[in-house]
This record gives sequence, C-alpha cells and structure tokens, in this order.
Amino acid sequence: MGKFSAFKLPLKSLPEGTHDFDYKLGKQFFEDMESADVRDADLDVHVKVVYKSDLYELTFTITGEITLICDRCLDDLPWPVDTSYHIFVKYGADYNDDSDELLEIPESDQSLNVAYMMYDTVALTIPIKHVHPLGKCNRAMSALLKKHRAPGSLQADADDQDLMDEMLDDVDSDDTAVSDDAPVDPRWNELKKLNDIN
Repeated sequence: MGKFSAFKLPLKSLPEGTHDFDYKLGKQFFEDMESADVRDADLDVHVKVVYKSDLYELTFTITGEITLICDRCLDDLPWPVDTSYHIFVKYGADYNDDSDELLEIPESDQSLNVAYMMYDTVALTIPIKHVHPLGKCNRAMSALLKKHRAPGSLQADADDQDLMDEMLDDVDSDDTAVSDDAPVDPRWNELKKLNDIN
C-alpha cells in the first residue's frame, strides 16, 4: 500500500449525484510529502464530488491549523488555514492538466488520487515570510540577533528594516534580554577583526 492510497477517490464507481468525502491531514501527511515548511498540522478536508454528464466537479474545503517555523526566531509559528479549491475532472484518452479548471485523466484509471491537490492547496496558503507578529518572537533569540547584527550587513527593504528596528527596540526595553556583559564566543571577535580591515 502506498503512502497516499487513502486519498484515492473511486470516480469510476460513483453513481451520478453528489458525494462527500472527509479526510484528516496531520504531521505524517506533510512528512510523507517531504514538506520543508510544515512542521505539524491539524487539518480537516471535505471533498464534495458532483458527478453528472461524464463530468466530475470537485470542491475541496480545508480548515484547521498548521505549524510553521518562524524565520526570525526559529520557534513554532501556528498558522490558520481556511481555504478551498475547485476543479472539474473528466475521463479522456490521456492524462492532461494543461488547464487550471479542467483535469483530464485516462479511461483506464479507476480512481483519482487527490493527495497532491490537497497538499498544493495548503501550500498556497503559506506566506513567503513566516514571522511572528511584532513582539511575539522568542526574546532570547531576538536579543542574540541584535547583539550579533553587523551594521549595514543586510540590505533589507524599508519595511523589513523598520520591523527589525522595532523588534530590536522592543528587546532593549525588555529586562529579561541577554546582557551585553555576557561572554562572547571568541570566534566572533576574530570575525569582527576582518570587518575592521574592510
């Protein structure tokens, strides 16, 4: 049995009418998909199949939460998912996915595996930057970022720079932040000397 055999819709055996299928997507599903972004998941998927006149209309509704990794502090970042996907499927001579709205599958296929459709639908809800809202990042990590940030080392856009400055100001005002008197790894001092040469 394959990893995604539970996600096969038995299209050929469906009578005309409306049919409902429900799936649960968890951590294992995204590990099997080899997803680098999703660390954990608790998603409910409802698939509604309307079959009439040799055409299958599929509507995916996915709700729940996934856990990403914050790009800034590397802590878990819960991310809500509430999305849907709609596609038509019909049988034809060959597999053809040239259209965004219509998928053609070979007559010989008894079922349609929808695992990748579900994965792609969830993946499209993930933002390019996964970051906590301002002030919600791990304080210790934020303090380390400030301490080891070289001036002008990263040329970020204005919004990123403003966000970083606000985050670092927030760390300054926090009494629990790492002290500047804390011991520094001697390798950093050697690297700083290289910066002074330039």
